[in-house]
Order: sequence, then C-alpha cells, then structure tokens
Amino acid sequence: MTIKMPTHCGDDTCSSCVIAGDYIFLAHHGGGQEVDDIVYQTRSTIESMAHTLETAGATLDDVVQLNFYIKNVADFRKGADVFREYFKNGAPARMTVVTEFIGETCLCQMDGIAYKPNCI
Repeated sequence: MTIKMPTHCGDDTCSSCVIAGDYIFLAHHGGGQEVDDIVYQTRSTIESMAHTLETAGATLDDVVQLNFYIKNVADFRKGADVFREYFKNGAPARMTVVTEFIGETCLCQMDGIAYKPNCI
C-alpha cells in the first residue's frame, strides 16, 4: 500500500513524500531562498524535510539516503557541514550534485529516503 502525502510546495503535481510500506520517499525540498546564504538555505531545507517526515510519523534519524543538490560547487563544504547539526546519530548516505534551479535565488535542494517500520 502507498500513501501520497499532500504537496509541501503548492504544486499539486508533487507530493511532499510517498510512503510505501516502511519506506518514505521524500520529494525535493528547499527553503530559505529569501536569504542568499548556503548555510541558511541548507538549514531551512533540512527543517522542511523534518516537518514532512513528522507528518509521516518519522524523524531525521530515520533518513537512510539523501541527495544534496547545490548551485555552486564552492558552497559544498559550508553546506555539507550543516548536516552535523541535524544528523547527530550518524549521517545518512549522501550524494551531492551541482546543478541549476528554476528559482534564481535557490542555492540548494534535497530529496531522500527514510526507513521507518510501521510509520503513520
């Protein structure tokens, strides 16, 4: 059985996450685009993901894999260092990709997978 959670970004063609059994597949998340700072946007993005996970009965501790999309390769270290603030029980597997975004002020986005037996 799958559960498609409501949109988090105002686009009804995109669920915030899809729960499939014990797995939670997180859609793209971003945040903090009103501030031109990779650290601020990374924190806002992780907090957005944490909120979505909460609606599914999970936490950041349940995240097993993340994709970290950044606009500028020079921002990698500063953005990646933020993960230590949120993943205190060990970091999930992560892939980092440098890309452009539709929103001009967007410096980063993330998507990922969480594992939570008996979520929701």
